Amino acid sequence: MDVADATEAIRPVIEDVRDEGAAAVARWSAKFDGVTPPSLRVPADLLRQCEQDLEPAVRAALEESISRARAVHRDQRRHEVVTSVVPGGTVTERWIPVERVGLYVPGGRAVYPSSVIMNVVPAQEAGVGSLVVVSPPQKDHDGWPHPTILAACSLLGVDEVYAVGGAQAVAMLAYGVDLPDGQRCEPVDLVTGPGNIYVTAAKRALQGIIGIDSEAGPTEVMVIADNSAVASHVAADLISQAEHDTLAAAVLVTDSPELAQAVEDQVVMQVATTKHVQRITEALGGTQSAIVLVDDLSAALAVADAYAAEHLEIHTRNARELSRQVRNAGAIFVGTWSPVSLGDYCAGSNHVLPTAGSARHSSGLSVQSFLRGVHIIEYDQQALAGVAEHVIALSGAEDLPGHGDAIAIRVGR
Repeated sequence: MDVADATEAIRPVIEDVRDEGAAAVARWSAKFDGVTPPSLRVPADLLRQCEQDLEPAVRAALEESISRARAVHRDQRRHEVVTSVVPGGTVTERWIPVERVGLYVPGGRAVYPSSVIMNVVPAQEAGVGSLVVVSPPQKDHDGWPHPTILAACSLLGVDEVYAVGGAQAVAMLAYGVDLPDGQRCEPVDLVTGPGNIYVTAAKRALQGIIGIDSEAGPTEVMVIADNSAVASHVAADLISQAEHDTLAAAVLVTDSPELAQAVEDQVVMQVATTKHVQRITEALGGTQSAIVLVDDLSAALAVADAYAAEHLEIHTRNARELSRQVRNAGAIFVGTWSPVSLGDYCAGSNHVLPTAGSARHSSGLSVQSFLRGVHIIEYDQQALAGVAEHVIALSGAEDLPGHGDAIAIRVGR
């Protein structure tokens, strides 16, 4: 199934939520998730309780991840720039945060409190004033989202959280709904965060009513390696990505047949001892995963730029130098001590990245994702008079004389 097919499948869901509100959200959630939460909105006291119940080691890890993400994303904040074009004529570029953002946190095969951090932190550092998190209800947790997800929300100070997933969650964020208890989920301006193909389809269908960050597809890693690479490290990184999903892509590109064989041997050995053997085996055995032999590292770079991987690891003697030559990648991990797993949790970078080749034209989630650049134009009478003839000439060339007249009436021409 592709996104276009999924879009048709979820169209009734979107229309029902638009027309019927919370009742439709609850009905579709019960059908797709097989569980009905006690209420759509997660109570504030439950959020606090989940934070209090966190295992100390998990709490410490989440706090460290938040701290490092804040450090990186704080430095991304853009500053107002005033350009004096001519005396008396200025253009100011002002960066204004989006007012209200909906953050989607998946709740399928895995639990992703890290996705809460990766979405919330850049939004907060951008200055977004209103944040709401949606995550699917879980049968194993009395119909609420996973407790670790709720705890991460509490740690970050997000108190508006809904036990809703899938296309109905995106529609709820887009249209807003009145809740049975008299509260209301107000519509948002932007929806970010990864989800399954139905979430992606809903984001596509509702784009325009809401802004979206990207259409996230199955995750992927490409590793460029030469014969200096540690085969066990490369194999572990391919396996770690395949662990996400049976559709996950794991690709090794190398100019060393010996390394290729060593990595293949390591994969067989390591997969046998992992928890999700069937899922990983299916992902690594699919047509989306491969070992690619190339003549040299220049050819490897060409393959990498054509593929435009979500995650690109470089395990070569000159890894840093090679990383600077890459043009297309969501994020680049340099050397054997910078694996994708580090970026997923505690590097400080953002793990919400472009997939399916969209790194050719798109960036990962950042503070910029939540800001809008607005130009403020201010010319005085003399500055306008100085450029009037050019504006009038261009308006004539485009057969829009009213544009020129709007200038002429001001400068007396």
